[in-house]
Amino acid sequence: AALNPWDVMLCVSGTAIACENALVVAIICYSPALRTPMFVLVGSLATADLLAGLGLILNFVFQYVIRSETVSLLTVGFLVASFAASVSSLLAITVDRYLSLYNALTYYSERTVLCIHTMLAGAWGVSLCLGLLPVLGWNCLQDSALCSVVRPLTKSNVMLLSASFFLIFLIMLHLYIKICKIVCRHAHQIALQQHFLTASHYVATKKGVSTLAIILGTFGASWLPFAIYCVVGDPEYPPVYTYATLLPATYNSMINPIIYAYRNQEIQRSMWVLFCGCFQSKVSFRSRSPSDV
Repeated sequence: AALNPWDVMLCVSGTAIACENALVVAIICYSPALRTPMFVLVGSLATADLLAGLGLILNFVFQYVIRSETVSLLTVGFLVASFAASVSSLLAITVDRYLSLYNALTYYSERTVLCIHTMLAGAWGVSLCLGLLPVLGWNCLQDSALCSVVRPLTKSNVMLLSASFFLIFLIMLHLYIKICKIVCRHAHQIALQQHFLTASHYVATKKGVSTLAIILGTFGASWLPFAIYCVVGDPEYPPVYTYATLLPATYNSMINPIIYAYRNQEIQRSMWVLFCGCFQSKVSFRSRSPSDV
C-alpha cells in the first residue's frame, strides 16, 4: 500500500516519544536517589509514554509490512492500554501534588508510599483491561456497522474511553483549582506573618499558578479534540479528521517528559552524572519538593 503521510507523521511522533521517555526511564532506573513517590509517578508516566511511542512505531510497521487484522487488533489494544496508562499516571501525579500540599506534614510517610503504589496498581490494572477489551472481542472486525472513527474499535468502546477521559480531565481540573487555592492561601499567610506581600512572593505565586494552567492547558489541548471527535464523529467521515485530532494527542506524550522530568533539578543532576560520568560541583542545583509546580 502507498505510504500515508499521516501514518508517517504518527511514526515520527512515536519515535520522538520513545526516545525522550526512554531517557527518563533510564535516568530514574540508573539513579538510586530517585526512589521517592514523586519519581515513582514520573517513572510510571515515562514508562507509559515509552510504550505508547513503541506502539505507534509497531502500528506503522505492521500496517505496511505485516498486514493482518489480528496483528492490527493487538497493536490497537497495546496503544489503548499505553495511552490510558499515560493519562492515568497524569491523574496520579495530580493527586500526589495535591496531597503533598494538603497533607504536607504527613506526606513523607509509609502511608503515602502505600497510597502511591495503590494508585499506580489501579491505574495500570484499569488501563490493561481497557487495552484487552478489543482483543477479547469488543471490536468491529465481524460487523463494520459497529466501527467507530478508530477502526477496529467499536462506537461503544470509544464512547467508554472518551467518557473515562472526560471524567479524569474534570477530576484534574478540580484538583488543580484546589491546588491554586492552597498556593494562594500559603502566600497570603506568609504575607500576614511578614506584614506585607513581597514582590518575590507575588512572582512565585503567579509563576506557580501559571505553571498549573500550562500543565492542564497542554493536557486539554492535546486530548480534548480527539476525545470530542470520538463522541461526535462518524466512521463515514474522511479518515483525515481522525488523523488530525489523533496526532496532537500524541504530542502530549512528547511534552510530558519536558514538563514532569527534564525541568526537575534532581533529574538534571542525574543526567550530568549519566552523560558526563561526573558531577560538576560548580553547577548549582536546587532540589525540588513534590509540591513544586
